[in-house]
Amino acid sequence: MTTLRDRLRTPTVPAPLLFALGGSSMYLGAAVAVLLFEQLSPAGVAWLRMLGAALVLLAWRRPRRGAWRGRRLLLAGCFGLATAVMNIAFYEAIARLPLGTAVAIEFCGPVAVAAFGSRTPRDVVALLLAGAGVVLIADVALAGSPTGFVLAFVAAAFWAAYIVLGKRVALGGNGLDDMTVGFVLAAVVLSPLAAGVGPAWGSPTLLLAGVGVGVLSTVVPYALDQIVLRRVGQARFALLLALLPATASVVGLLVLAQIPRPAEAAGIAAVVAAVALRSRGRAESVRSEIPA
Repeated sequence: MTTLRDRLRTPTVPAPLLFALGGSSMYLGAAVAVLLFEQLSPAGVAWLRMLGAALVLLAWRRPRRGAWRGRRLLLAGCFGLATAVMNIAFYEAIARLPLGTAVAIEFCGPVAVAAFGSRTPRDVVALLLAGAGVVLIADVALAGSPTGFVLAFVAAAFWAAYIVLGKRVALGGNGLDDMTVGFVLAAVVLSPLAAGVGPAWGSPTLLLAGVGVGVLSTVVPYALDQIVLRRVGQARFALLLALLPATASVVGLLVLAQIPRPAEAAGIAAVVAAVALRSRGRAESVRSEIPA
């Protein structure tokens, strides 16, 4: 019998479909995180998310000693910290800015990576389509605090770092194990943020919700990212990230009956067209197996 793991090992699962699955999980986790903001600080929720993901991954992967040494440890640590800071900055940004504005600004990170990797006019057109589509979907409103804008750009910078470092982790052959190590290190280094989750220590419900956010918004989508990163170049991966806000809109339509406005529908169409148009001619050729 073919297992899910075996199916994911084959190149028959399209990268955009994996992104859609990861995006659906991520946005479900985001909905839970927003509810937690009422009782915990945004940075505290982001740290609790990282802690929950680290604990679940440790129980699942149990990395061997080699993952905790030398260059692997250094790379994993940098990747984990970049991921954690990206999430913390974004959570703090959406506490001060309209969500659409924060999403659009944060997407500047993947756009920069995709632009750096663009080699043909076709790539450039795809990049412009993706950027325009995200802006339309996000419904940008230039309102909010200056601190919020700074935090959103910080999140963008670390999203770019997540892509670049994540690609190196994925190509190392032990992506999920190294990701586990990185998240553990990040949770330890950023443990002072635990002060922002004080009420959770006395509430099993809040703790369970925090772990749930870690699984839905970190373990599932970032594990799928490792699979995609081993298949495609980082520039195409960055462009595929444009599917995330489009996925959120589709989920809203199917689950919440939220019908997209004309501009939002045009943005979704632009993102889909960009992903279809993106040239694969210069994409890196890498293995598609899940790391052992």
